[in-house]
Amino acid sequence: MSYNSSTIGSGSRTARSTFEFGRTHVVRPKGKHQATIVWLHGVGDKGSSWSQLLETLPLSNIKWICPTAPTRPVALFGGFPCTAWFDVGDISEDAPDDLEGLNASAAHVANLLSTEPADIKLGIGGFSMGAATALYSATCHALGKYGNGNLYTINLSAIVGLSGWLPCSRTLRNQMEASVEAARRAASVPILQCHGVGDDVVAYNHGERSARVLSSAGFRNLTFRTYNGLGHYTIPEETDEVCNWLIANLGLDGSRGY
Repeated sequence: MSYNSSTIGSGSRTARSTFEFGRTHVVRPKGKHQATIVWLHGVGDKGSSWSQLLETLPLSNIKWICPTAPTRPVALFGGFPCTAWFDVGDISEDAPDDLEGLNASAAHVANLLSTEPADIKLGIGGFSMGAATALYSATCHALGKYGNGNLYTINLSAIVGLSGWLPCSRTLRNQMEASVEAARRAASVPILQCHGVGDDVVAYNHGERSARVLSSAGFRNLTFRTYNGLGHYTIPEETDEVCNWLIANLGLDGSRGY
C-alpha cells in the first residue's frame, strides 16, 4: 500500500525551505499489530525498495512505514539532485551538519508515527543516510526537542541504524549533560547499530565512533554489531540480527514465522 507525497517545513520558525517528500509505502502486519517502525532508505533510493525487503521478514507483528525522501541538490555529488533526507558534503565527524534538512526529515518521520494507536510501540530504522536520520531522531527523543528548539513529542521504543553515522555528534554530550530528563530518556531507548568493516561509503571507524559518542552521552542500551567483509549494503546475516533484536527489545508475541 502507498499514499502520496506530503509537504512539511523544517519545523523552524524561520524556515527557509519547504521539502517535498515522495511516496510513502506501508507494509501491514500479518499478525497482531504491536509495533510500528518507520524505515528510512539511503541517499538516491526510495521507500519502495525497502518495503519489498521488509515485507519478507518474519516479523508478523510490525507495521512498516517506508517514506521517500525529498529530491534535493546534494553537495557530496557536486550539487546533483537526488533523494536525500538532508544535504551532506562529506561523511565525517568534522563535516558541517544540515540542521534544517535533519529537522525537516525528523519532523516528517515523527508526523508519520503521531497517528499510531497509543498502545503501539514506535521505532525508527534506516540504512546509511536513513540510519543517520534515525540516530538523529533518537537524540531528539532524548533531548525532548529538535535541533531548532521545537518540541519532540514521539516516545520511541527502538532505533536501528545500518551502515550509518550520527549527525551533530560534536555537541551531543554537552546537550545531554544539561538535562537529567534527557539522560533518563537516552538510557531507556534501545539502539542497534550494524556496520561492515569493508564499508567504502560510510567508513566503519566513523560508524564505530558514532556508537561511542552515543554511549558516552548516556545511550547505554546500545548494541554495536560488526560484520567482517561487509561493504555498504545489507546481507541476510544482518537482517536476521535485526529481526532477533526487534523481537527481543519490543517484546513481540509469537515465533519468527507467520
